[in-house]
Amino acid sequence: MNLGFYRGWFYAAAVYNLVWGSLNVLFPEWIFQRIGMPPPDSLPLWQVVGMFVLVYAPAYWWAGRYPERHPHLILIGLAGKMLGPIGFVWSVGMGQLPLAFGWVILTNDLIWWPSFMLYVRDVARERGLANLLRGE
Repeated sequence: MNLGFYRGWFYAAAVYNLVWGSLNVLFPEWIFQRIGMPPPDSLPLWQVVGMFVLVYAPAYWWAGRYPERHPHLILIGLAGKMLGPIGFVWSVGMGQLPLAFGWVILTNDLIWWPSFMLYVRDVARERGLANLLRGE
């Protein structure tokens, strides 16, 4: 199976994470101004979120360079991209976040689901799900 099809997606994810993470570390109020939401009381905690996103940038770049070698990195990334929307729905339901924050979830998580899920599916078909989960 040719996993090279996913290179462009992983490179795009790397660049996106580099830019988005850096913006939120350096200018933590920026995203809140764009979506019309007051910033949280503790901007340093939001900057930590930016650092977490930033840390994934090299992982996605490595996966883009060698998609056959790094399915574990994409599997971890996909887990985060699944948990983000779950937390968002929970927080909206609890009245802790406005729906406008959904733009962050859309760009950070949801738009990446198809490529990440298809890649994980293809690797699991090729190597077996158990091997994928063991990092083999």
